[in-house]
Amino acid sequence: MILPIVAYGDPVLRVKGEEIEASYKDLQTLIDNMFDTMYNAYGVGLAAPQIGLPIRLFIVDASPFSEDEDLDEKDREQLSEFKQVFINPKITKEEGDEWSFNEGCLSIPDIREDVRRKPKITISYYDREFNHHEETYEGLAARVIQHEYDHIEGVLFTDKLSSLKKRLLKGKLANISKGKIKVDYKMRFPLAKKGR
Repeated sequence: MILPIVAYGDPVLRVKGEEIEASYKDLQTLIDNMFDTMYNAYGVGLAAPQIGLPIRLFIVDASPFSEDEDLDEKDREQLSEFKQVFINPKITKEEGDEWSFNEGCLSIPDIREDVRRKPKITISYYDREFNHHEETYEGLAARVIQHEYDHIEGVLFTDKLSSLKKRLLKGKLANISKGKIKVDYKMRFPLAKKGR
């Protein structure tokens, strides 16, 4: 089932998510619905707060990046099979010199900006069957994880921009909150006028 994605300005996007148990109500259905929702919006990652749930859960499927001609063969191969569910994740290490990459977000449509992040991370998490993993990721895979991880920490990619960039985007972000934007997927706007 395709769920509405929560737009910028909704308080749930600023909440630090709570850990969940394997017995969380309808967890497998929720995960399936999150994948349906993400694919419908052509995303490569989706965190539970983006569908209104303040819990520590996000999904990624970075396979669309594997078609990027600018990536080397090793990166393309890694990304082509990178589909994962992350439950109660904890980034335990971030390494390397920060690098810039243009990011967007399904909760903040039509805004893309360069964001600096570390190139290598180690993350501990549970998969959808609640098996525990500790893995290291690099490059775009690490970046997608860091972006989604920020969501469960109540952080948005726009928070990482310079104060000048934030001021320049203020009007656009306000319009997104009010629903004054065209999107081709279901969204929930916190400040939209009723009856529109």
